[in-house]
Amino acid sequence: MLPRVCFVGLHNLSHLAPHVAPPGAGGAELQQVLLARALVRRGFEVSTIVYDHGQPDGACYEGIRAFKTYRPDAGVRMLRFFHPRWTSIWGAMRRADADIYYVSIAGMPVGETVLFAHRHGRKAVYRVAHDADCDPRTLIIRYARDRVLYAWGLARADLVLAQTATQQRLLRERFGRSSRVIPSLAEAGGRRPAFAERDIDVLWVANIRRWKRPERLLEIAKRLPQLSFHMVGGPCTDAAALYESVRVRAAKLPNVHFHGHVPYADIGPFFERARMLAGTSDAEGFPNTYLQAWAHGTPVVAFVDPESIIEQHGLGRPVSSIEQMAAAVAELAASEPLWSGMSASCARFAESRCDSDALVAPYADALLALHAGTGVRVGDRPAEASSAPS
Repeated sequence: MLPRVCFVGLHNLSHLAPHVAPPGAGGAELQQVLLARALVRRGFEVSTIVYDHGQPDGACYEGIRAFKTYRPDAGVRMLRFFHPRWTSIWGAMRRADADIYYVSIAGMPVGETVLFAHRHGRKAVYRVAHDADCDPRTLIIRYARDRVLYAWGLARADLVLAQTATQQRLLRERFGRSSRVIPSLAEAGGRRPAFAERDIDVLWVANIRRWKRPERLLEIAKRLPQLSFHMVGGPCTDAAALYESVRVRAAKLPNVHFHGHVPYADIGPFFERARMLAGTSDAEGFPNTYLQAWAHGTPVVAFVDPESIIEQHGLGRPVSSIEQMAAAVAELAASEPLWSGMSASCARFAESRCDSDALVAPYADALLALHAGTGVRVGDRPAEASSAPS
């Protein structure tokens, strides 16, 4: 019998049912939704734990049952950690009644999910979403309490999945935790127009957070006024002021078009129109936007080059400074032959990565082995593993 799998991702409804939920989901949630859909197609019973946006509890979206927790703004400060947050999440997990609980967001959710699963005789999977999650010195987790819960859950999860060999190495070196590398899922692209058919020189796509470094794109746009720049990105609850600042600064640059949030289902045409995608973050996991760009034959110029894949496969230009990015952008925008060669490389790479059956199979196999008890637990359980965090 196939295991019942529940994805713990409070923002998942933003990708799964954008007509119900407001923006706020990122790459980790997208990967969960893509995997959930793929598992449904394979006959798995799949559910997800999400925020309460007024939708019916247990509503089904594309074959995935969504159990709701609390409204994002619910609760009293200092008390809401326990109620309604902890209590309603565990209540939703109980109603989901899954065999395997799958979580991807570093912080409290990892410890909370692992503790619930083990107390109820179930299994827990944690998938790394960002390189910063692999080192206690770089964690993007606000509260010390949540960092403790994360480390506790990471050590005790039944299976940890990494996106890249770099993440696997960091987890082993920094947390003493073993993991299994399974690449991110990718969807097949749409049209791949020629250079002359594209009317966006540089595209930037990300939720607007400080570590995404959106100001770098604005600086490059100032240096290259002859090129057109389009920014796509929604606000995050913890970075509303930054979003407004970026929006106002972008409006002052005549060659920058600021679109704000665009639903994932509508983002494809932007990649079709763009001659390149700019990645301005200092750190990432394996960005979904790179995969989306390459699927549309769009090269990537970025500060982060996971596993040196951009450089090795000719999928754009890796850079390490604003000066290098500005030069690479200008060169690629001015040379149709150079761009066409890179675009063809992107298309070939994407076609090799967009075989949905081949991409999903390692995930399905890992879940089946975990459920059957035939898989080797990845990582050593500490002697005190049976105790709850204090």
